[in-house]
Amino acid sequence: MRRSDIAFWTGAALFLLAVLLASLLLRNEYPFFAGYVILQFIVLAVAWSILGGAAGYVNFGTNAFFGAGVYTAVFLTKAFGAPLLVQIAVAAAVGSLLGFAVGLLTLRMQGIFFSIATIALAIIIETTVMNWRYVGGAAGIQLQRPPVTAPFDSYVKMLFFVQALLVVVSVAITRYIQHSWIGRGLQALKDDELAAECTGVPTLRLKMLACVLSGALLAAAGAPAAMYLQYADPSSAFNLNYSVSVLAMALIGGTAHWIGPVLGAILLGSTQQVLAVTISSEVNVLVLGIMLVLFVVGAPKGLIGLFRSFSPRTGARK
Repeated sequence: MRRSDIAFWTGAALFLLAVLLASLLLRNEYPFFAGYVILQFIVLAVAWSILGGAAGYVNFGTNAFFGAGVYTAVFLTKAFGAPLLVQIAVAAAVGSLLGFAVGLLTLRMQGIFFSIATIALAIIIETTVMNWRYVGGAAGIQLQRPPVTAPFDSYVKMLFFVQALLVVVSVAITRYIQHSWIGRGLQALKDDELAAECTGVPTLRLKMLACVLSGALLAAAGAPAAMYLQYADPSSAFNLNYSVSVLAMALIGGTAHWIGPVLGAILLGSTQQVLAVTISSEVNVLVLGIMLVLFVVGAPKGLIGLFRSFSPRTGARK
């Protein structure tokens, strides 16, 4: 095992241990309620970057996968009373199948045509759910949380820890892709897809794989949201703000490295939570737009690009 791998898994273990200890020791539930949203956005931003960052295919349909995960969990809860981990696993499977179907139908499109197709996907799925009365339809549905599992004393704390596990899983997958032949192939097709295909890179298979993995993680992140809010309705589950926020987080953090979307999600997610408490949640989109414009103009490579430009090692190479 490489030194970087040891450092990563040690950091991941310490992170999960810190989350678990905080869940057991802190009594105030608000930090977990707000922290869950930040962790959720980390998973979404990292998952988006697999296709949008590594392959260069901008996906505006994040809300479609997220909402599919939410309503998969709603259906499993109502029909079978399935436990949370089963809901997440099935949501990931649904997301991967949805990603495969989307890839099969749209990945031969490029640029703006692919992005428009992903928006259409979100509209189609949302309309379908709005007319599905079994899961509440357009009116939404109330959900009753099951008893909390030991050692946690509240369901919100348990969801916080589960979302932290999803963060580790999503980052580990994205990190592996970046350092493997898959990442190199995706980077090649991002730079010049035609040239990559001419040199033997299996571009379509790589794009399909990226779409499947990204879809699975996006849907898995959405599965616990139904129990987090104890309510689900199509307008919130398929809210376009998910797509806009996740895209902004990935771009602001930088997609050149797996840690970029993590930093972007922490920065924007924390800012949104502070603004929601101190001013109003309505200003979140305004602040997000301002920050996105500033970074696109002043730092198009995101926080990662800024860090590298000020790094002594980078400066020495220049």
